[in-house]
Amino acid sequence: MLKYTLFVIVLFAFSSTFAQRIQISREEYIQKYYKLAISEMERSGIPASIILAQGCWESQNGNSVLATEGNNHFGIKCKADWTGKKIYHDDDAKHECFRKYAHAEASYMDHSNFLMASSRYSFLFQLDPKDYSGWAYGLKKAGYATDPIYAERLIKIIEDFKLSVYDEYGDNRQMAAIKQEPVPIQPKISPSTLSKSNGKRKIEMRNGLRTIVVVEGDTYQSLTKELGLKDWQLYTYNDFAKGRQPRPNEILYLSSKYKKANKNHKQHVAEEGDTMHYIAQRYALKLKPLLRRNRMKLGDEPAAGQIMYLRNKRPKNG
Repeated sequence: MLKYTLFVIVLFAFSSTFAQRIQISREEYIQKYYKLAISEMERSGIPASIILAQGCWESQNGNSVLATEGNNHFGIKCKADWTGKKIYHDDDAKHECFRKYAHAEASYMDHSNFLMASSRYSFLFQLDPKDYSGWAYGLKKAGYATDPIYAERLIKIIEDFKLSVYDEYGDNRQMAAIKQEPVPIQPKISPSTLSKSNGKRKIEMRNGLRTIVVVEGDTYQSLTKELGLKDWQLYTYNDFAKGRQPRPNEILYLSSKYKKANKNHKQHVAEEGDTMHYIAQRYALKLKPLLRRNRMKLGDEPAAGQIMYLRNKRPKNG
């Protein structure tokens, strides 16, 4: 019995040490997600510094239970209109319902959509897009968090880690203006519902191609009618089987994707939960050429840590 007890103690100590070792630091978190924050800034007009600071604080630098088990990096709760997957966690009350995502990018996108869709945050988009202090105090004023010093916490993270440098990327002033007064890119594409706050759908440029973000209630039938496309085009452009319906927060390309990625994206290191379809959508790549480039067949999925080749063919011994 004594030997068994000692074994359990040693095993627990080892497990605790291992768990501590795999925790990522704030610097590592920022390096991992700053490009995603910049992308969301360009899409929504929310300063990248604010997105990153909230991600750091709300997810404990990606180490929280919500982040590791639910890919929820911003502590967004289910709310009445949430129809996606759920994860339960003690917060202000016991066993509260939080949104669960397939991957971190979906969480970052939903965070932007959440702020854009709610009228109580609409005043923030009138601020100077580089005014991270204004955004921090505005988020607290609008009730994003109950922490009385929430704004000060965000500002400290931004200033300690010089996150405002990421606000210099892209022209988020223009994106914020587009959000307030969106217009269709082409005459045949009529505006429709993007969010409750502006009542318009925004056509976004992603990887040099026109895209939309799926919202609740969208179907391929309604989208093809709205966008003036043939019924087969959205399925083909996005590598979906006919009959599958789009899901909220998914990105849909409105034209054919590329056979290989641009020169800035030569490889992708797969993370837990990544699928080949997700990688293809992320880099605007056609799925079949991506599979052939990596010597894979339809149905094969990458392992966490596997290097995916986006431009050149995987070496035979790779």
